[in-house]
Amino acid sequence: MTRTITRLFDTHTEALRALDDLERNGVDHNRISLVSNNTDNWHEGHRHAGSSQGPLGDPNGDGENDVADGSRKGATTGALLGGAGGLLAGLGMLAIPGLGPVVAAGWLASTAVGAAAGAAAGGAAGGLLGALKEAGHSDAEAHVYSEGVRRGGTLVSVRVDDDDAARVQQILDDQRGVDAAVRGDDYRAQGWSQFDASSQPYSSEQIAAERRRYAEGRSFEADRSEPYEAESDHPDRRSSGGFGSPIPGTER
Repeated sequence: MTRTITRLFDTHTEALRALDDLERNGVDHNRISLVSNNTDNWHEGHRHAGSSQGPLGDPNGDGENDVADGSRKGATTGALLGGAGGLLAGLGMLAIPGLGPVVAAGWLASTAVGAAAGAAAGGAAGGLLGALKEAGHSDAEAHVYSEGVRRGGTLVSVRVDDDDAARVQQILDDQRGVDAAVRGDDYRAQGWSQFDASSQPYSSEQIAAERRRYAEGRSFEADRSEPYEAESDHPDRRSSGGFGSPIPGTER
């Protein structure tokens, strides 16, 4: 059986490192999808490395967003990904309700566009929220991951066979991917309850503040993870007035 493993990354650079790790470790890019907030316009001007092709999402350079067009026309995932160019060859701009500017590639992007169209026609929950549920995520997970993209994050989702799930999860976690349970607890502690597609997208300033908050939290955790060194392990400090020296007047 197959399952979907998704992780939220606070910046697109972290997500792209995870994507690179996945592909270098033999994960077929047809199984990977990326959905990224593009409020800071990081997508602008990106082109295929070492190629004269057009910008990402427009490999033939005709000025059309091949990802969005292909999704609306029901194109296969392979066509959306742009063949040998890998996942990023299919990265293009999409309009997904409630998230602001988004760039995406892969099967989840195609599903999200279809879900949004279904919602507009009176179907089930649309956009990214509906796509995540269709991929097998719980309602709670889908809400957290959608909110994460709204707040400036990037999702990397991978469809894997059960026997490869642990390996793929470890690759994503090693690149600071965050799962829905952890981030959901933090959002709810701030008074958040669920993703609302009718809410205003986050501004560039709000996204920057959100990223700083989580970056500072990671730095604090890294500092706490440093091994404690006892004063007795530092003879120089004991003998040279460091923190191991006795307070003047207390010597016995």
